[in-house]
Amino acid sequence: MKIATTTGDFRQYCANDIERIQKLHKAGFRYIDLDMYSFTPNSVYMSDNWKEAVFALQDEADKLGMTFVQAHSQGGNPLDADPQKVDFLVAATIRSIEICALLGIKNTVVHPGFMLDICKEEWFEKNRDFYKKLFPAMEKYGVNVLTENSTAANMGSRYFANSGKDMLEFLRFVDHPLLHACWDTGHANCEGSQYDDIITLGKELYAIHYNDNHGQKDEHLIPYLGTLNHDEVINALIDIGYDGYFTLECSSSLVSKKHWLGKRRVFERDTRLAETQLFMQEHLEALMYDISKYILTSYDLFEE
Repeated sequence: MKIATTTGDFRQYCANDIERIQKLHKAGFRYIDLDMYSFTPNSVYMSDNWKEAVFALQDEADKLGMTFVQAHSQGGNPLDADPQKVDFLVAATIRSIEICALLGIKNTVVHPGFMLDICKEEWFEKNRDFYKKLFPAMEKYGVNVLTENSTAANMGSRYFANSGKDMLEFLRFVDHPLLHACWDTGHANCEGSQYDDIITLGKELYAIHYNDNHGQKDEHLIPYLGTLNHDEVINALIDIGYDGYFTLECSSSLVSKKHWLGKRRVFERDTRLAETQLFMQEHLEALMYDISKYILTSYDLFEE
């Protein structure tokens, strides 16, 4: 199994994706998960010159001997009540699929939506309608879109397909040959044991987001900084014959001063230690690679 990680690891430390993949390369990574989670109308990838930016990124990856293997498309809520937000999310997601096609990426993760007071059946129907908007681009470019599990720690009482059983049922409900599953180990760790969920997904599992937490909230930590049972996950992946990448999503191991998990308290008189630094992330990135290599090597799964 080959190790990949997201450019989102260096989202706040670098000005662009070229700099980010250079940092990933320095840490030992050769396979890239392109983070396209936070496009804005002013993003270079939403501009008229978006293709030039993608070609420049590919050129740098080629120079470094790196390969784009996975992506994460625009974040947001496709069931939001604001139609403008939904329209931009759909447009940005379609653009991300186009970018995947140019970079040779076969799988991109696209989150389903959520609403208050929604039942399972309505959730299925509304999210099928959302994914249908992506079908023309998926079919034109041959890119798989992967739906992802969440957790009640994020969703509260809102219904969401958090189990392998519900995810598989949703995929069969939508019934499109380019819609499959990504399994987030951190989300699942908040729910409990996940071996049976992974087994249930079986061949529908096209990608993973491997990250750790303490089982109470979605922390996206480096492996072994939390309580994730690594043997359980690896054995499940082996037992289903998983042939995708070991893709990490541990970008919150360092908590910035204004983080979505909670803001750091401010000491107004002096803030010199308020923010995390690039050198910290560089060290963590290299450690994350080494830990991941250890995990895979322990099961004779590691591939260069």
